[in-house]
Amino acid sequence: MRGLLRSPRTRAEKRRRRQLRVRKKIHGSGERPRLVVFRSLKHIYAQLIDDTVGKTIVGVNDRSKGIKVEGSGKIGKAFAVGQLLGARAKDKGIRNIVFDRAGYMYHGRVQALADGARKGGLEF
Repeated sequence: MRGLLRSPRTRAEKRRRRQLRVRKKIHGSGERPRLVVFRSLKHIYAQLIDDTVGKTIVGVNDRSKGIKVEGSGKIGKAFAVGQLLGARAKDKGIRNIVFDRAGYMYHGRVQALADGARKGGLEF
């Protein structure tokens, strides 16, 4: 990245700024880990991270084993990723989380992943 002192020019730089601004305020712990979303053009990834230790507790993507897609397209995959993440987190004894949308709008696939995680048993 070119530098943080000048104004951002590209969409990626603007997203990175939003991501860092939110990251200052949101921290995950062992009791309440941070749910991070990464969205590429084809796939979606989600992780539960304990920031006190710096470890990933659970990680899921749309190509993980055990995913059951209901519906069509990328939004259906995102909802299924959220459900699977919720189920795996429940197995580890995690119910409460902090949601980090990583600079993305809470819309479309990011919203579907959050709704799937709620249906999977997680509380935000």
